[in-house]
Amino acid sequence: MENRAYPYLREKGYEDRIIELDTSSATVALAAQALGCEELEIAKTLAFYAPDPVLIVASGDARVDNRKFRDTFGVKAKMIPHEEVEEAVGFPGGGVCPFGQKEGVKVYLDRSLKKLKICYPACGARNNAIRLTLEELEVLSGACGWVDVSKDMEGEAQES
Repeated sequence: MENRAYPYLREKGYEDRIIELDTSSATVALAAQALGCEELEIAKTLAFYAPDPVLIVASGDARVDNRKFRDTFGVKAKMIPHEEVEEAVGFPGGGVCPFGQKEGVKVYLDRSLKKLKICYPACGARNNAIRLTLEELEVLSGACGWVDVSKDMEGEAQES
């Protein structure tokens, strides 16, 4: 059965950019290894209840800051349990992506992505991805906006 992201990406003219992998890309480390890129270039899509399901797309090396999440969404950061994620957002754990999610699920892009020119989000399965510019990700995801919910990384250059 075709996953929810494919018809969406086909409609937008990006289906030919989907990368099908012979190995799992269900974690940041596995995806980076399979794609031959750095972990930070993986655009991981995290599913939270806030209180309705929301997706946060962040750089592969980013970690969610609970205080920042609460300040942004008004609730404690509560990841959707692995066994509930497909029902909640339309994709299995390890394949959650910001394209073609269930109606009503909002997507936000975390500022940790801003250090990238190219990123690789999943495409709705545990063994695929798509290579996108940050601008393409922003448009294709239909993001509600940019948020700052990731921890400041040690040694990270501060924006001026």
